[in-house]
Amino acid sequence: MTRRTDIDVRPITEAEFADWQRALNTGFLMPPAVGAEQLEARRNLFVPGRSLGAFDGERCVATFRSFDQQVTAVGGTPVQADAISNVTVTATHRRRGLLTRMMAQDLAAAKDRGDVVATLIAAEYPIYGRYGFGPATTMTEWTVDVPRAGLDARWAAPEDGGRIDLVDGEDVRKLGPELHERLRRVQPGAVSRSELWWQIRTGVVSTDGTPWTEPFYAVYRSADGEVEGMASYRADARWGDAKQPLNTATVDWLLAVTPDAERALWRYLCSIDWVMTLKSGWRAPDDLLPHLLPDPRAARITTQADWLWVRVLDVVRALEARTYEGQGSLVLEVVDRGGLTGGRWRLEAGADGASCTPTTESAHLVLDVAELAALWLGDESAVRLAALGRVREERAGAARVADALLRTSRRPWCPDMF
Repeated sequence: MTRRTDIDVRPITEAEFADWQRALNTGFLMPPAVGAEQLEARRNLFVPGRSLGAFDGERCVATFRSFDQQVTAVGGTPVQADAISNVTVTATHRRRGLLTRMMAQDLAAAKDRGDVVATLIAAEYPIYGRYGFGPATTMTEWTVDVPRAGLDARWAAPEDGGRIDLVDGEDVRKLGPELHERLRRVQPGAVSRSELWWQIRTGVVSTDGTPWTEPFYAVYRSADGEVEGMASYRADARWGDAKQPLNTATVDWLLAVTPDAERALWRYLCSIDWVMTLKSGWRAPDDLLPHLLPDPRAARITTQADWLWVRVLDVVRALEARTYEGQGSLVLEVVDRGGLTGGRWRLEAGADGASCTPTTESAHLVLDVAELAALWLGDESAVRLAALGRVREERAGAARVADALLRTSRRPWCPDMF
C-alpha cells in the first residue's frame, strides 16, 4: 500500500485532465474510459487551479473541483461562495485522508480569496459534516396523478389575462438569465447561473459528448407582456393496451417570480394532451404546487431530501449579509474544528440590519460551524437542534431567541444541481 505521504494532492494540469476524468467516472460508477469527444466536451468546465487531483504515481485516484458562485442570503443579498463538485476517491484508496487534504486545500484558498461560504450538493449525507458543512435547504419532488387532480380539462389559457408561449433554446438564452436574476434576488438559497449554464441547458455546449435532444420550453407572460415564468420539460410516449395514453411529463426546471406565473405554468403542464403523470423536478418543500390543485392528494411526494449544503467561512460577513425576521441580540460561540472561523460573536439584529462583532461575553448558544450553516438560510430550527443535542444552550431560552431571529416565513430553496 502506498503511504499517505507518497500520494501527491495538487491542482491538475491540462496534460492530466484525461486521467482526472477517468478517476471521476470511476468514482461515480460510470464507464471509466473517456472518449475524445466526451473529454473535449468536459473541458468546458475546467478552471485552471480549481480542479484538484490526488496522484499515486502517475495515476489519479481522487478528484475535486470548485468554481466561483453566488448564493442568495435571506433578504436577497448575493454572497460570494466557493462551489464544490466532482468529489471522488477511488475505492482502492479510501481511508487515507485524501478528501480531507483536498478539502483543506480548497477551503483555505477560498478563505484567502474572501469567499463568505462554501457550497455543495452532497451525494452522501455522512461525509461533509466533519468538514463544517451543514444541510441548509431541502428539495422535494412531487409526482402528480393528473386525472385525479380535479382540474378542468377544458382549460386553454391563464385566467389572469396572461399567456403561455412555447419557445426555443435561443429564446431561453435571451429571456432566461434576466428572469433567473429576478428570482435569485428574492429567493434565499438560490445560486448564480453562468452563461455557460444556459448554453449547456439549451444544447449550445455539451459536457458529456452525447447528442442533444431539445426539451420543450414554455414561457409565461403577464397581461402586460412581461416574462414572469419559464419551464423546461420533456415527455415520453407511452400508451396502454387499450390505446389509452399513459404519458409522463418531467420538468427539468421551472422558474416563476409571481404566484400567477407559477399557477399558470403548473396548470399548463397539467393540461397537455395525453399527459397522465407529471413529475415536478426539484422544488422547495413548501412549493405551491400541491395546493394549486383542487385535490392536493393528487400530488404525492416521491423524493424529499437535504439539498444545498453550506460551510461558513466568515461568520461576521455571513450573518451581516442576511436580514432578520425579528429584533434582538444573541451571543454565539462557534466551534470550528477546521480552524477557519471559530470564535465568540455578538449578533445584534433588527429590521434595519445586523451587526456581528467578536466578544468576550458569556455565550448564550454554543454550536458547531456546521449547525450555524444549517441555521443561516432560515430553514433549520435552533430549538430542534438543541433537542437533538447539536447545539447547547448556555442561557435558558437562547434557542427560541435564535429561531425568532433566524427562521424565515418561506423556506429557502436551491433550484440547481452542481
